Amino acid sequence: MGSKNKLRRFRENETFSNVVQPSREEVLSDSLELKGNWRTNFFKNNNPLVLELGCGKGEYSVNLAKAYPDINFLGIDIKGARFWRGAKIALEENLQNVGFLRTQIELVDHIFAKNEVDEIWITFPDPQIKYKRTKHRLTNEDFLQKYKKILKPEGVVHLKTDSEFMHGYTLGLLHGLGETIEYAHHDVYGSQGAPEAVTSIQTFYEKQYLEIGKKITYIRFKFR
Repeated sequence: MGSKNKLRRFRENETFSNVVQPSREEVLSDSLELKGNWRTNFFKNNNPLVLELGCGKGEYSVNLAKAYPDINFLGIDIKGARFWRGAKIALEENLQNVGFLRTQIELVDHIFAKNEVDEIWITFPDPQIKYKRTKHRLTNEDFLQKYKKILKPEGVVHLKTDSEFMHGYTLGLLHGLGETIEYAHHDVYGSQGAPEAVTSIQTFYEKQYLEIGKKITYIRFKFR
């Protein structure tokens, strides 16, 4: 994507009513007014709140919002030029239950209050295979602690990925921590009983993976 296109998308994002772009300073100072008030002040209802971390173009968030109109979905990504597409589609189709937040995922525990979130989706994250990159892996122990803090006691985390490495790493970590794994499969389209939200929604890249025979893995888990 050219720099002119990126700048145009950044400018458009600033005009979109369904996009929030706080500064890092605002978030770290805990002065974000939406913290603890996402349902009432942003979505204007009291429905469950579900996050998609690393939402990319926003395809999953938008399609979940279409499928579950009584649930609020918030896609989070630091790359606003990517989720511009999802935000624009949501506005054009008048989807009131989906929004987008431009921020770093490591700040989620400053953006959401304790027990504010009902579910978290992590869809096709960068597996960060190299050892030096483990601090950026979205299911490492530090991130898991942040998720546990903002999730309700019965809150669920979904991990959908084409990376067998990420799948195995996360399963091993969850087992070691004694967390509750409700469902796990290394080939979600070849398994029985996979949740509909996992198999009925496919991103552009996921379809490409499936066309070349790549397996899609899935884990659903809760914290103790």
